[in-house]
Amino acid sequence: KSFMLTGDMPLPLLGNKLAAGVVAQRESIGLYRNITAGLQCGYKITTGRSSSVTLAVQAGIIDNEFRWSERELPESDAASDEAGDIPIEDQRHSAVDLSLGAFYNSRHFWAGVSVTHLNRSQVTLDVDGDGDNAVAFNAGRKFYLMVGGNIPIKNTLFEIQPSMLLRADRDRVTGQLTARVRYNRFLWAGVAWRHDDAVALLLGAEFSNIFIGYSYDRVVADVSRRGRGSHEVWGGYKVKLDFGPRNRYGHKSIRIM
Repeated sequence: KSFMLTGDMPLPLLGNKLAAGVVAQRESIGLYRNITAGLQCGYKITTGRSSSVTLAVQAGIIDNEFRWSERELPESDAASDEAGDIPIEDQRHSAVDLSLGAFYNSRHFWAGVSVTHLNRSQVTLDVDGDGDNAVAFNAGRKFYLMVGGNIPIKNTLFEIQPSMLLRADRDRVTGQLTARVRYNRFLWAGVAWRHDDAVALLLGAEFSNIFIGYSYDRVVADVSRRGRGSHEVWGGYKVKLDFGPRNRYGHKSIRIM
């Protein structure tokens, strides 16, 4: 299971060119749990009437945990563990994590590059406390490239939004292609394809300051072809922030002007 929370907002500094963000993600499988969390800061550089480049840094932590206390052993194995070799206490450790990124945005085109786990964080879980059975989890650097566009269809309320994402590490390069169609900046639908992995159906809606979405992934790789796929739901809410002088006109209501 995976859970992710993100948020961002402008800061009233340096002519509103600074922004802050937060990201937190939790993944769990069996007795293993991984949490990554970070704070972000970005600086926006205007490059044209409708284009800009944002440079950003993220600093946070990686927290790994193995919950031995929740394990279930057959009675025969538990009875034979006279020396206490099977751990009974949870193991947990954290490490500092750093990431960098840059993003270009214009009316009809956008692109971004980033690198995560810049400092190659290592989290070590020591099972028995003497280092003999320690297990190390290495967060290797990952490089990302994403590009996309917004193509309006003349004399209609439809827009085509293609995009591509590439991810690379020391061992392999993977990619995803996505094609979305949006109607009246309200409803959108699309399909996505991940190299040697899966295909996905995407649906979503945007109204007022709320956006919601749903995707269904169907794995096409041989190793998981018998699976039923996975579902993902996400949502968000935009809040208007006013950092200017409040109540600048000196009244609260037309009745008590």
